[in-house]
Amino acid sequence: MDALTLSRVQFAVTAAFHFIFVPLTLGLSILVAYMESRYVRTDDEMYLKMAKFWGKLFLINFALGVVTGITMEFQFGMNWAEYSKYVGDIFGAPLAIEATVAFFLESTFIGLWVFGWNKVSKKVHAITIWLVAVATNLSALWILLANGWMQNPVGYVLRNNRAEMVDFMAMVTNTYGWLKFSHTLISGYVVASFFVMGISAYHILKNSNTVFFKKSFKMAASFGLISSIMVFLVGDFHAAKVAQTQPTKFAAMESVWETQKSLPYNLLVIPDVANERNTVETAGIPKLLSFLAFHEGNAEIKGLKEFPKADRPPVLATFLSFRGMAALGMLFMLLTLIGYVISKRDKLDSSPAFLKIMLYSLPLPYIAAQLGWLVAEVGRQPWIVYGVLKTSDAVSRSITPAQVAASLAGFTLLYGLLAVVDIYLLTKFARKGPDDDLSAIINVTR
Repeated sequence: MDALTLSRVQFAVTAAFHFIFVPLTLGLSILVAYMESRYVRTDDEMYLKMAKFWGKLFLINFALGVVTGITMEFQFGMNWAEYSKYVGDIFGAPLAIEATVAFFLESTFIGLWVFGWNKVSKKVHAITIWLVAVATNLSALWILLANGWMQNPVGYVLRNNRAEMVDFMAMVTNTYGWLKFSHTLISGYVVASFFVMGISAYHILKNSNTVFFKKSFKMAASFGLISSIMVFLVGDFHAAKVAQTQPTKFAAMESVWETQKSLPYNLLVIPDVANERNTVETAGIPKLLSFLAFHEGNAEIKGLKEFPKADRPPVLATFLSFRGMAALGMLFMLLTLIGYVISKRDKLDSSPAFLKIMLYSLPLPYIAAQLGWLVAEVGRQPWIVYGVLKTSDAVSRSITPAQVAASLAGFTLLYGLLAVVDIYLLTKFARKGPDDDLSAIINVTR
C-alpha cells in the first residue's frame, strides 16, 4: 500500500480507538455530577456511594482517553503535513483553544475532585465535578467545530495557495458544526446511559447491592430515554444539513442514484454499486425521503449519477453505516423506554430476561457512535475539506510507506495493550461494586 492509504488506515485506527473513550467521558461526567449533587441536596449516603463508584469508572476511562487523544494530533504534522500547511491557519485555532482552555480546566478540576474528598465542603466538591463535566463538553465543542468546518468550510478565502481565515465567528457559528456537536454530545449521553444500565443489570442479576444498582439503573434509564429521543430529533436536522451542504454524502447515505423529486423512503434497499442502481427497493413511504432531506415533500434530491465517479464517496460503506446507526438509534429509544417503565414500577429484579438484554446491549451505543463517524468521514470522501482540499493532496510528501507502516504497527500494538488495560480495570472495578473511598483508583491512576 502507498503512503496515502496507510496514513488513512492509521488515522482511522487511532481515531476510532480514541472515540471509544470520548462518548463515555461526555455522558458519565454528567451522571456522576448529578449523583453527587443529589447527595449534597439529600444527605443520602447512597448517592455518595453512587458518585464514588461510577466516578472510579469515569476516571479509568478519562485517563486512557487522554493518552489515546494525544497521538492523533502528532499525525497532522507527520502524516498530513500538506493538510496542516493548507488549512492550519483555520484548523489550528479551535484545537489551540481546546487544549489551552477546555482541557486545562478539565484536567485541573478533575484533580481537585479526585483529591478533594473531605478536604473541601460538599458543595464545593460537587461544583468541581460539574466543572469537569462542563469542560469535557466544552472540549468536544471546539474539536467538533473544527471538524464541522472540514465538513462545511466557511469564513475563509483561498490566498497564497492556502486557506486563510477571514471570519472566525463564521466558523464558531457554523450550523453544521453545532449540529455535529449536538449529535455527538447527546449520543455520548446514550453511551453512558447504557454503560450504567448494563453494569447495573449485571449486579441485579447477581443479586449484588440490589438497591444501589436499581437506583443507578433508574437514573440512567431516565437519562437514556431523554437522550435517545434527542439524538433522533437532532439527527433529523443534521441529515437535512447534510443534504443541503454535502449532496454526494446524502445520496450515498440513502443510495439514491437518479436525481428525482418527491422521493419515497424505502425501508429495504440493496445497492448495486457496480451497475449504479439498487437491486432491491421495497415500496416506501411516499415523499418521506424528500421531506426528511429538505422538510418539503416535493423537494428534489440529487442522485449519485449527477456527480463524477471520482467525486463520489464509497457508497456501500456509507449506506450500511447510516442504516445501521439509524436502526440502533430506534432500538435505543425502545430499550430505554422499557427500562424506564420497569424501573419506575420497581420490577427490575423480577425481569431477568430484560436485564440480560440490557447487559448484552452495553456495546451497541459504542457501535452506533463508530458508525456515525464512518458516515461523517467516509461519506465526505474524496475530500478532506469538502469542496476545498482532496484527501490525496493532504498527505505528507516526504513520508514513505515504510515509515507509516512502522508507526501504524507501533500504534496498533500500543493501543492493543491499552485496550487490555482498559478492559481489565473496568471489569475489575465494575464487578467489585461500590465501596467507601477512591483510594484504590487513585493508586491506579498515579
